[in-house]
Amino acid sequence: MLQNDKIKCFIELGKFLSQFSDTKTVKNDSVLNNNLFHDDFISLIQLSQSHNGWFTPDQVYFAIQSWAEALTENNLNNWLSNYDFSNIKEKTVGLILAGNIPLVGFHDFLSVLISGHSVLVKTSSNDQKLLPFLANYLIAVNPELKNFITFTDGKMENFDAVIATGSNNTARYFEFYFKDKPSIIRKSRNSVAVLNGTETDEDLANLGEDIFRYFGLGCRNVSKLFVPKGYNFEAFFKAIYEQKDVIYYEKYANNYDYNKAVFLMSNFKLLDNEFLTIKEDTSYASPISSVFYEYYENIDSIKKQLENDAEKIQCIVSKDLIENSIAFGKSQKPELWDYADNVDTIDFLLRI
Repeated sequence: MLQNDKIKCFIELGKFLSQFSDTKTVKNDSVLNNNLFHDDFISLIQLSQSHNGWFTPDQVYFAIQSWAEALTENNLNNWLSNYDFSNIKEKTVGLILAGNIPLVGFHDFLSVLISGHSVLVKTSSNDQKLLPFLANYLIAVNPELKNFITFTDGKMENFDAVIATGSNNTARYFEFYFKDKPSIIRKSRNSVAVLNGTETDEDLANLGEDIFRYFGLGCRNVSKLFVPKGYNFEAFFKAIYEQKDVIYYEKYANNYDYNKAVFLMSNFKLLDNEFLTIKEDTSYASPISSVFYEYYENIDSIKKQLENDAEKIQCIVSKDLIENSIAFGKSQKPELWDYADNVDTIDFLLRI
């Protein structure tokens, strides 16, 4: 199957996904196979929260819209134009996917197929429905893809390379178990924001999106703030107030109550706006409903610290304070060429 044919399949998938929004879902009769998949997909979105309590419809819709925006002909061609696929020899690549946010493993799935390989997928128990549904849509667009896509619930066997995502603990298991296979093993990472006090209300409101999208469960969610000495958090709390409704979601509220109680019993000093606590802490990984912060003396010291801790950090959000940082509000909308852990997945797939 030619790569161009696969690209066309993913473009059609992008058109299919573009119909679905938490504000307005409009059925487009020109979309391929819509009569077979449209209504069933709406039902799946509405049922997603019963499969994973964190997958509320609005969070699933956000993930779907993000992929709809990414899967355009222009984006796919711009992404793939940087690589030479002429010497690809088809192999089977195993994917062990995380399930912390909806469709979190889709980029790996896309990369393997678009590179000319076959994919063997082991989904997370927390996200077992969405990706198989989209795979079925792709197969309906071009039945040849069925020969390249396999899902498994059991032990992964008969594969040539693996991309596995998990925690730091599971990564050690993956590294041992797959030591004889070409692999990308992803560990826990967190994202940070660097502020200097010149941010506008809009910047800080957008930072709220980086913090609260997917309830803070993603590795691209900001879990740590770096702020200058004497920083006043009043503007920050005022700007993120639009996120206040998050506390009405029971699972989030339970985490807020629990983590706040743990902090207070430990006599930690907190800043609190009744739906988010912020705590001074040198760690990068804050619990759900909390963000850590750390003061800095000068921006150069932070640049050096972030360089030294690069393996702990997924992305950096700032207003051009740090080289290659992401604009406020964009952390959960990576481009196709923004690779997890800064490991070029396509380059890896070209070399196996």
